[in-house]
Amino acid sequence: MAYFFDEPSRTFNEYLLVPGYTSEENIPENVSLKTPLVKYRRGEEECPLSLNIPMVSAIMQSVSDDKMAVALATEGGLSFVYGSQSIEDEAAMVARVKDYKAGFVTSDANLSPDMTLADVVELHDRLGHSTMPVTAGADPHGKLLGVVTERDYRLSRMSLDEKVSTFMTPREKLIVAPADTSLKVANDIIWDHKLNSLPIVDDNDCLLYLVFRKDYDSHKSNPNEMLDAHKRYMVGAGINSRDYAERVPALVEAGVDVLCIDSSEGYSVWQKRTIEWIRERYGDTVKVGAGNVVDAEGFRFLADAGADFVKIGIGGGSICITRETKGIGRGQATATIDVARARNEYFKETGVYVPVCSDGGIVYDHHITLALAMGADFVMLGRYFARFDESPTNLVNVNGSYMKEYWGEGSARARNWQRYDLGGNKKGMSFVEGVDSYVPYAGSLKDNVATTLAKVKSTMCNCGALTIPELQEKAKLTLVSSTSIVEGGAHDVLQKDKAGGYAAPVR
Repeated sequence: MAYFFDEPSRTFNEYLLVPGYTSEENIPENVSLKTPLVKYRRGEEECPLSLNIPMVSAIMQSVSDDKMAVALATEGGLSFVYGSQSIEDEAAMVARVKDYKAGFVTSDANLSPDMTLADVVELHDRLGHSTMPVTAGADPHGKLLGVVTERDYRLSRMSLDEKVSTFMTPREKLIVAPADTSLKVANDIIWDHKLNSLPIVDDNDCLLYLVFRKDYDSHKSNPNEMLDAHKRYMVGAGINSRDYAERVPALVEAGVDVLCIDSSEGYSVWQKRTIEWIRERYGDTVKVGAGNVVDAEGFRFLADAGADFVKIGIGGGSICITRETKGIGRGQATATIDVARARNEYFKETGVYVPVCSDGGIVYDHHITLALAMGADFVMLGRYFARFDESPTNLVNVNGSYMKEYWGEGSARARNWQRYDLGGNKKGMSFVEGVDSYVPYAGSLKDNVATTLAKVKSTMCNCGALTIPELQEKAKLTLVSSTSIVEGGAHDVLQKDKAGGYAAPVR
């Protein structure tokens, strides 16, 4: 006879946190959101790899590329570059993140001497940049011939046909720095010579990067940056259980910091074989997460297989229709509680702490805090990050509102059949498990993440907790009725404006 769970399958919206004692120490400035990303053993002084904020971006075409990875690593989180692309393209994305030098900007507004003032104006209007290098062939890494800034021309007194070569600041008048210049030294040169920007050139005088005065303060204002031992941004990548023998070596060669098997259902022999293959060839030097699972059995299976972290969630994503099409899954809150409890039991038995990630089902900012209180070490977000400038999708106008495109990996658009693969020789999708949609445009990642984390820290203080483990120990949670859910929001009034969680339209 089938097994029946006694408890219903519940979502985050069915729970509230009950406040605990708030002492004078419980202020947001004292809260640490650092959390383990991969497994560690009891007695080890430090987890081999930790996040500075408990947020990672989903392994999705519409969410996580190299641009998103740099932006999120700057704030202390981590992106998992999507794996539903060619091995070469995914490895190239990872390499671009690892090669990205914070504060060193590759110019995207370049001129050649034969271009005109009209070209300068067009570039300025389109990109907003006031500093434009002049290089051979307008190549971003071509031989540096000069620079054009707003101080080099006056539209009221010059013809738009005038050649760049006649008004640019020529190379011989520029102060430049060699390729091995550190960011600290570059900033010192900028300040000593009162420059707005400093070109970095190679031995052949070809342009490599620009360092800007305005970026100095920005770099100083990101203390949570996720950096590796070589001061490079950290990045993850998705893999599947089909072509891992080719994909994993390419990603490792590109410098990936952590991998994750991207699958709608992780309690399978295919994931076990993938992890075993990685362990046989790389030992513990390559970190790999697995999932997704929704109960204790699934967690223990992947933990025993050697997963470095386990992802929780089936059918809870806003663009996922797995529960509708297949009738399989579990409410995200119930799944998180059950798997986190299994994680704690596993730690007591084995001395190995395997972090768990709640993936999906988060609609409002406070759901992140609920997931952490229920035992998640960090959360994976798709829709949340898809709304930002840094996501790889198009910004479109839908009925007068700006939106970003957002589609599921199980949609016909993504055609990521490997994520839903159940083995065998057949390759392809016989039906979809995701939809193609829009989400309200929300602006920059930095501003939105700062607001979200401010809410998380404030709630933790209300619970008397200064760390995520302390929150999990002290949290008191209560179920709420459908009536009290209505009571919890604005009601019986006519609102002038809507605000609140990130699901609300951005005004």
